[in-house]
Amino acid sequence: MSVQLVKLESAPDLVDQVYTSLLDAISEGSLAPGERLTQEDIAERLAVSRQPVLQALRLLKKDGFVLDAPGRGVLVAPLDAQWIAKVYQVRGALDALAARLAAAQRLRIDPKLIEQGRKAARGRNVKAMIDADMAFHTAIYAASGNPLIGQSAHQHWRHLRRVMGAVLQSARQREALWDEHEEIAKAIAAGDAERAAKLIDDHSRQASETLAGRLTEVLNQTREGDKP
Repeated sequence: MSVQLVKLESAPDLVDQVYTSLLDAISEGSLAPGERLTQEDIAERLAVSRQPVLQALRLLKKDGFVLDAPGRGVLVAPLDAQWIAKVYQVRGALDALAARLAAAQRLRIDPKLIEQGRKAARGRNVKAMIDADMAFHTAIYAASGNPLIGQSAHQHWRHLRRVMGAVLQSARQREALWDEHEEIAKAIAAGDAERAAKLIDDHSRQASETLAGRLTEVLNQTREGDKP
């Protein structure tokens, strides 16, 4: 289900609200790659003044989600399969480190996270599927005992959210995702650091290959459709 832009209530953290609303819309595809955005249009659609929109767009530009557009306004940044693969390389390394540290302490990942993930996988709400996936990995970051891992990984998750929906359209792949998560959690609880790290590294690499492949297909289809 696509994220829609809805009116926001005025609050001290309005810039953060605008940023989050726009990032959700970009991640879910409501604001498509290459779409032009203007301060005036966003301010009107969110029922806020232009000032928080301007600040939010500056943050989105800094984080790589929008680019300067010819003339005026900004464009939603295009998707790049090679860039996504590189993001996964970094996130995979962070995940493996977190899994090793968590396993060294034989920490137990809350099984409710896996139950909730499987429930989301059986539904049609892509945002709920992505949120469940992120919640599982976030639990491993927290279990590692090193807060720098989660802080670093979450910046990369913001970019991965933009393409995760493509692979989550497949029910078979959604089920496999949570089977892998369950095995990772078992290895961590058993204190098998090497197995936990290998499982999560394989998990990340497979996800990277699947997403990059799917993204390449989508981009190729788009190019074919643009031909006269």
